[in-house]
Amino acid sequence: VDLKECLQSADFISSSDENFKVLEDGSVYTTSALSLSAEKKTFTILLKDIQEQVEKKIHVDLVEEEKKTPNTRHARDTVLKRTKRRWGPIPSVMIENSLGPFPLQIQQVQSDTAQNYTIYYSASGPGIDQDPKGLFYIERETGNIFATRAVDREQYPSFQIICFATTPDGYSPEVPLVHTIRIEDDNDNAPYFTQDVFEFCVPENSRPGVVVGKVIAEDRDEPYTLHTTLKYRIVSQTPPITPAFSLHGDTGVISVLLPQLDRELVPSYTLLVEVRDMAGQPFGLCTTGTVVIKIEDTNDNAPTFKQLQYETRVEENRVNVEILRISVVDLDEPGSPGSGAVYEIIRGNDDQAFEITTDKNTNEGILCVVKGLDYETAKQRILVIGVNNEAPYLLAPHSQQLSQSTSSVTVHVLDVDEGPVFKPCLLRLDVKECEDIGTAIGRYVAEDPETGNSEGIRYRIPPGQCNWVNIDDKSGEIRTVRVLDRDIGEMRRGQCNVTVLAIDRNGKTGTGTIQVCIVPGNKNFPRITQTDYIMCRDRKPICLTAQDGDEAPYSAPFEYRINDRRLASMWKLTPHDDNSWYLSPKSDIPYGIYEIPVSVIDNGGKIGENIVRVNLCDCVTPSECDGRTRQLAGGNVTLGLWAILAMILGSLLLLLILITICGCCGAGAMHRQVTDDCANHNLIISNTEAPGEEVMDHNIIPLQNTCDQGGYGVKTGEQQTFEMVKGRGHTLESVKGGGHQTLGSVKEGGGQTMMDTCRYSYSEWHNFTHPRLGEKVHLCRQDEEQKHSEDYLLSYNYEGKGSLAGSVGCCSDQHEEEALDFLDQLEPKFRTLAETCIKR
Repeated sequence: VDLKECLQSADFISSSDENFKVLEDGSVYTTSALSLSAEKKTFTILLKDIQEQVEKKIHVDLVEEEKKTPNTRHARDTVLKRTKRRWGPIPSVMIENSLGPFPLQIQQVQSDTAQNYTIYYSASGPGIDQDPKGLFYIERETGNIFATRAVDREQYPSFQIICFATTPDGYSPEVPLVHTIRIEDDNDNAPYFTQDVFEFCVPENSRPGVVVGKVIAEDRDEPYTLHTTLKYRIVSQTPPITPAFSLHGDTGVISVLLPQLDRELVPSYTLLVEVRDMAGQPFGLCTTGTVVIKIEDTNDNAPTFKQLQYETRVEENRVNVEILRISVVDLDEPGSPGSGAVYEIIRGNDDQAFEITTDKNTNEGILCVVKGLDYETAKQRILVIGVNNEAPYLLAPHSQQLSQSTSSVTVHVLDVDEGPVFKPCLLRLDVKECEDIGTAIGRYVAEDPETGNSEGIRYRIPPGQCNWVNIDDKSGEIRTVRVLDRDIGEMRRGQCNVTVLAIDRNGKTGTGTIQVCIVPGNKNFPRITQTDYIMCRDRKPICLTAQDGDEAPYSAPFEYRINDRRLASMWKLTPHDDNSWYLSPKSDIPYGIYEIPVSVIDNGGKIGENIVRVNLCDCVTPSECDGRTRQLAGGNVTLGLWAILAMILGSLLLLLILITICGCCGAGAMHRQVTDDCANHNLIISNTEAPGEEVMDHNIIPLQNTCDQGGYGVKTGEQQTFEMVKGRGHTLESVKGGGHQTLGSVKEGGGQTMMDTCRYSYSEWHNFTHPRLGEKVHLCRQDEEQKHSEDYLLSYNYEGKGSLAGSVGCCSDQHEEEALDFLDQLEPKFRTLAETCIKR
């Protein structure tokens, strides 16, 4: 096998099967008689490089050579040949460093057909290139092989001799014979350590059995023999005290033996170790080496102060000055974390006026003052200082638990003449925006630390400061010299800082700062952003929105009010959100332009007056909402001609219905009696025009019942309307009416109201209503546009599905007093009207 190709630096070769042995040149031979069965024989060759710790394996399979069976077809052509038996000698052995006598016979080779023998040889091993000539020779006539001198196995582990047998004429009738000569090892090399000095470290106070390190020795003799079986032992220990370490004889591992390794007592140990071959037998060869073991430090010693009490002095108001250095003692290794001191102030530094640090070079504690001390407050300060190490303290087996070392420091404060001191050093003053000039906003005074009062101290503001405030030089009172406005100059940031100087009698000066902060004020009035609106017949509420230039809490939420009492009865305001309210009419007020005074009150109570102009119109054509309507007398309400004509036509329609009903009832007295349940079809008192909320008006006066069937009433005021009232009789009486003539006065011919127990005739109704209708028409003709009443049209909108009763206006179709037959069919019509007006 080719060993070099598998592992070039192999210094150990072995076989897994003891029946086979492998030489250094890769030759494999049997060590005993071996018969192969039908199964193949397998074994492994192991190669090792001990120095590099590398292993390689070569797998070898031995199989019986197959016998070739000739084909029957060519059996006659096969020629049987006979070969001569050849002698195969076993490898020869030569002792390393043999003492002779030389030449030393090694082996003999013979041949039956040849008479002359010659050899060629080669060596396997490290010195194969320096193979000396003449090391072996063979006798030409006898075939004996001789060695001329001793051989070093470490240089030539084995040799291969190639023997040739020839006839006198130089013919070689036989195949050359290869013969191996192995050099058997002699214990001629002593073991040696791989290092001159081995150095290891181990922490102090380590437990027994902790591995410290391993010493390594080598031997150049044949591996895996007694010549290379090594044993280690400790020869001596320095210092020569109780043995602290043990050495494993076979592996060379050093471990801790002494349970108390104290660096402070012995910082390092030196061991003299020995290695011997032949498994440590006395006749084996040996070598000694040196091992140095350093003990690593652990923090098993706590630092302690050299002094338990210190005293020092410092002037008051001194800052960042060193006042004392403190030293400690620590037995641990200097410069290590186990000896590095960490100082702390345990007590007496509540105001954080002191600070202590560590000098890394000297390991001392440096005590400094970082805040000025006040002699008048405390003439003496006592501090308690403690010390620890950077590394945590480890309790050693031989040590005891220790408490933290402390020391007290007394600091004497020296008195120094000082200037005035403002308390506080920064005074914040909140001032409302837009305060008057000269308003006192605060007082800022200083005290003399020596006397504790403010006598004899003068105040001033140095030039170049904010010129919005001034300070009284004696009292320290601060007043405004300008109106503070957040929108002007330096005040745009909402504040300004003013430096104030305090000067005592001795000319000592103290400095303080005033921070003037402007609190937003209520300087702006809330106003409605849009004041002109158009409201159509749907009377959809108008959303009024106000704005205020102030900030919270002097802006939203707003409150809206209508200042005019008369308009407040016609319009109402309802909240929408913090900034907006809805404006809507309370009832069916006439069309026209309304100028409504609305007050908006912000959250700070400031009132903004606004005039909201609402054009309430029918919105049929755009020209109707252009605002050119007639102003109503006695108020801000203006009515257009369409509104006036609608009122007149409505009054005429209702008047004709009443006249017709009255005439029918009067004629019925002469012809036939009205049924008893006629009163059930009369209407209740109401001045509403559609189903909805009933409005009780004090101007409506119920009529007195003087007849059995019921009656009618007339209401006069700014506008004349007729209402049907429910009663037992059909009596018409006079009502209050601003100096107008009543129906009773017309009938009697005088101005006194007369109660009649009978029904009025159609002619009497005509005489009463005709002059008043003429007056209304005359007023209509006096409109500013000079239009005739017949030019006005009353437009109606579709109000829904019609009823079976038909139109109530059919009553006005009767022109004769005696035509009263329609009264028999009035029940469906008046029932529909009654259902609309009845109180639910």
